[in-house]
Amino acid sequence: MIEKWTGEEMADLSGQTIVITGANSGIGFETTFTLAGKGAEIILAVRNASKGEKAVDRIISVHPKANVRVMQLDLSDLSSIRHFTDSYKENYDSLSVLINNAGVMIPPYSKTKDGFELQFGSNHLGHFALTGLLLPRILSTPKSRVVTLSSLAANNGFMDFENLNGENGYKPMKYYAQSKLANLLFARELQNKFNQHDANPISIACHPGLAHTNLMSRGSGKPMNKFVHFLSKTITQPANLGALPTLYAATEPTLTGGEYIGPDGKKSRKGFPRKDDIIDTLYNEETSKRLWDISESMTEVNYRFTESITPT
Repeated sequence: MIEKWTGEEMADLSGQTIVITGANSGIGFETTFTLAGKGAEIILAVRNASKGEKAVDRIISVHPKANVRVMQLDLSDLSSIRHFTDSYKENYDSLSVLINNAGVMIPPYSKTKDGFELQFGSNHLGHFALTGLLLPRILSTPKSRVVTLSSLAANNGFMDFENLNGENGYKPMKYYAQSKLANLLFARELQNKFNQHDANPISIACHPGLAHTNLMSRGSGKPMNKFVHFLSKTITQPANLGALPTLYAATEPTLTGGEYIGPDGKKSRKGFPRKDDIIDTLYNEETSKRLWDISESMTEVNYRFTESITPT
């Protein structure tokens, strides 16, 4: 890997179509901003369309030739996910990169519109359904990839299959860690399935280390507490640096799938992108397969890997 990879190493991305969830703020915006400057067509898949349009305006003010557009997507609502994917497939024949970026962090106990615990439902199940429904476009696009954001919190995560919805006891951080572990397990298991079916795409997980974003607003959409804001800024790196692992995972041509990309600093908190081998410790085949089966059942989205595959 290149030491101190900064994004300047990225090749021109003209001709690529990229979907990124949660693209209007934080790491999602910084990722979108950089990719749009490299010539890719970017779809900002966001819950709040007006905030998405403001993000587009910010991007175009710096990159006037950027090809960016907003499509509304609520990952806490399976009907919204189906509407988004149906619309995408009607308008696009390919999908070069899907970046599963959006997330909510440590909100008070609540459920999605489909009755799932909010963090597991949005962070994992929403992206699981989105990826599965977009799979025909991913499979038909040469050298496509799926990038899924996890977190350092996954290191302490545990899949509580007996209480996934938190109805028998809920601790916000425990369920955030569970959702981010699910993201990591999903990314590696997706790569395993691509391999098993000799499919063209690759799946890569990444995490930003400790980055200063609006996640700490606890999913409320409100500004974070001033003290938390100050504390966060003293121990974290800016969102543009936190976006580097995502950008590396989305564009680096030497990646082959199944990797976990994070910062290279102490305890993976800050720094430049590198492969983080902790995924080999956190990944468990039995747990991942059980999570996959449960996710298909809960979302009613079944993955089909034999449709519309274009040979490399």
